[in-house]
Amino acid sequence: MPSSWSSRREVSPETSRLLIERAHEEFVGGNPGDPRVDQVRPLVQDSWRRSRAGRVGAEDLPPLELTDEELEAYRSTHPLAGALDMIRALLLPGDNASDAGVVVAVGDAAGRLLWIEGDRSVRALTGAMGFVAGTNWSEKFVGTSAPGTALALDRSVQIHGAEHYNRLVQPWSCTAAPVHDPETRRILGVIDVTGGADAVTPQAQLLVDATARAIEGELLVARLRARAAVTAPIPSRRSVVRAPETATLRVLGRDRALLEIAGDAAETLTEVSARHAEILLMLAVHRQGLSAERLGELVYGDAAEGTLRPEMVRLRKVLERTAPHLVPTSRPYRLAADLEIDAHQVLSLLGRGAHRVALAAYRGPVLPDSVAPGVEEFRETVRVALRDALLAEASIDVLLAYAETSDGSADEEILRLALSMLPARSPKRAGLVARIERL
Repeated sequence: MPSSWSSRREVSPETSRLLIERAHEEFVGGNPGDPRVDQVRPLVQDSWRRSRAGRVGAEDLPPLELTDEELEAYRSTHPLAGALDMIRALLLPGDNASDAGVVVAVGDAAGRLLWIEGDRSVRALTGAMGFVAGTNWSEKFVGTSAPGTALALDRSVQIHGAEHYNRLVQPWSCTAAPVHDPETRRILGVIDVTGGADAVTPQAQLLVDATARAIEGELLVARLRARAAVTAPIPSRRSVVRAPETATLRVLGRDRALLEIAGDAAETLTEVSARHAEILLMLAVHRQGLSAERLGELVYGDAAEGTLRPEMVRLRKVLERTAPHLVPTSRPYRLAADLEIDAHQVLSLLGRGAHRVALAAYRGPVLPDSVAPGVEEFRETVRVALRDALLAEASIDVLLAYAETSDGSADEEILRLALSMLPARSPKRAGLVARIERL
């Protein structure tokens, strides 16, 4: 955190935290005309109304819209990628950025977070509510928040704790400002500072605003230099390349997988047979390819090459109709294009510390009725990774939510850890004790 932040005078919200919380409860509870709502800042009232009109849930988690590979590719070409050093220098200077007390996030014009840096402990805590790279923090998904509301209003915004529409975000305060294309004035993205009271002082808003303007100035200078150095060639019509289709195999909590194909024109969903789901899953997990013998072992339990080959013929015919770009090659068997798996998204979220979002994305075991050896092994890998991450780092709310799932309901270690983390007078303790005694 910049040294100048340490001496800032805290500015209280226009109404007390308790009043805002009560106004929020009345508003989301279906009583937007309660007199207390009128005492909330007009900017926040308007954002609450947009959130309610958009049917945003008061405890909705932001969706993960970019996988690890998509995030890496997108960040490398985003206009704000070259501004990261400037953002760090202005908002997280010095050698102690990991203990700054705030996190700094950079998102795109759609509200998707691309980079998050800063205090390690704050990142761990905010990650639990889904404040991680790849998730979408626009008002459409999480309601009132500094990054989403700044994009909605196209101006810098400060949101104090209880003013957030989403209850999960209310422990935090944040300041955000949009960054524009210096020539067209189109929004390129947003810069956000999230933390405690220091994140919403007048000085914080001035600093975030100044950082956004400095980035716009640097972008313009870089363009002018590039134009002076070289004349850009006129693109040929033949050089226009259609964006590739993306494919996702949804296997969590499903006996028959769902193949989702998204492209420029439309999105298609195709239910896949149990056997084809097992084969596609194994080929997606083993992207380097598999011999017929090894694929047969993973799917059938032995080297059932004679059984596998006719099934591969049928799978190719299905894919030729629904997803021709995925049709597998042979020797070794390998998918012709990347196939994402929803289970990998859960593992990715766990790696980013977004335990609450990962748990919400975990809709059940991988192909629960499958007895294919490879599927059973992958199913256990995902289950153990989720469980171990929650045991090691999750908050009490996330542990209690996991305890309500089929995987966690009979897990005594999870139940005992949750019990140890609950306050002594919590009304939830009795239920946990009873469940543990039944086990």
